[in-house]
Amino acid sequence: MLLSLAQWLQGLYPDLGFLRVFQYITFRAVMAAMTALLIGLAFGPWVIRRLTEMKIGQPVRAYGVQAHLAKTGTPTMGGVLVLIGIGVSTLLWFDWSNRFVWVVMLVTMGFGAIGWVDDWRKVVDKNPEGMASREKFLWQSLIGLFAAIYLAFSVSETSFLGVVQLFIRWVSSGFSTELPPKADLLIPFFKTISMPLGVWGFVALAFFVIVGTSNAVNFTDGLDGLAIMPVVMVGSALGLFAYLTGSSVFSKYLLLPYIPGSGELLIFCAAMAGAGLAFLWFNAHPAQVFMGDVGALALGGGLGTLAVITRQEILLGIMGGIFVAEVLSVMIQVSWFKFTKKKFGTGRRIFRMAPLHHHFEKGGWKETQVVIRFWIITMLLCLIGLASLKLR
Repeated sequence: MLLSLAQWLQGLYPDLGFLRVFQYITFRAVMAAMTALLIGLAFGPWVIRRLTEMKIGQPVRAYGVQAHLAKTGTPTMGGVLVLIGIGVSTLLWFDWSNRFVWVVMLVTMGFGAIGWVDDWRKVVDKNPEGMASREKFLWQSLIGLFAAIYLAFSVSETSFLGVVQLFIRWVSSGFSTELPPKADLLIPFFKTISMPLGVWGFVALAFFVIVGTSNAVNFTDGLDGLAIMPVVMVGSALGLFAYLTGSSVFSKYLLLPYIPGSGELLIFCAAMAGAGLAFLWFNAHPAQVFMGDVGALALGGGLGTLAVITRQEILLGIMGGIFVAEVLSVMIQVSWFKFTKKKFGTGRRIFRMAPLHHHFEKGGWKETQVVIRFWIITMLLCLIGLASLKLR
């Protein structure tokens, strides 16, 4: 919005040359991060008070880590503070004609709405399980599938009308339209190795990445500050990839696919980083507020969509290794428990407790040790991901 305003003012008053700074994505990204950070710090206390007054307190499972029982009643659904910061800051600073930012925003806010309903049921119905898994997955699937189909055709088209026309052409051709090489699955650390996906393959992969990342971040959000800092780090790294793939010069030099318009996603990533750091101010141990599903599902969906647009799905799995480990620990634990219960009559566990962060807590690590060590691991994994820019 401010970009359009600056362009309008410069057209009326050519002497206002300083307004040209708004043309630079890097400037607007810095301002977006600062805006989201200030919004979060300014409105954080008010949001926490409102959540407390509404008695929206976090229910803690009785069979969980005993030390967490003291957290019962801590305000939850604090993810709305992150979403407000991201939404307001992004709308202020990004180019409203950019198709990719709108898609990421819609996915993020859509998943946030699902998380809101889930959290609300936990609070109102006093049910720690919240929304039924099937219902939650259904709504996630609808949003994820819509985004996946749109992104499959927006890689090679720069306008919404062009995307619609290409989709119609694909349907009328008997679903045989091929996608350009830039839509292939990139294999990091190699110059020329990629996997052609086709439309169906692209949609399936995008759906899996968006929905899977959303749930992975949600599983990670179990300790004070555990999820938000990795989200900030991974989102910032993806923002750099977005900026580079959106530049014809940098993408050619670094052997990345050139995706016109993807550079504007740096604004969203910067806003996510600023809003995330502001939330961490209140979420650091001992937490004054919890993110809740409204924040975790939304941020995970946003990260997944960013990775799909920038064609860095595999690197998302590397840089977000903590998210992957957390969700895998749950899948392995549940599967092994069911298998052993069916075979031996008694369910057995591989981990002391899942998700993975509880396994280390049960092993004697303090909560702050788990959180900070997971942060360090994420920082290392992000550096490995960024190293792929030159190690090809």
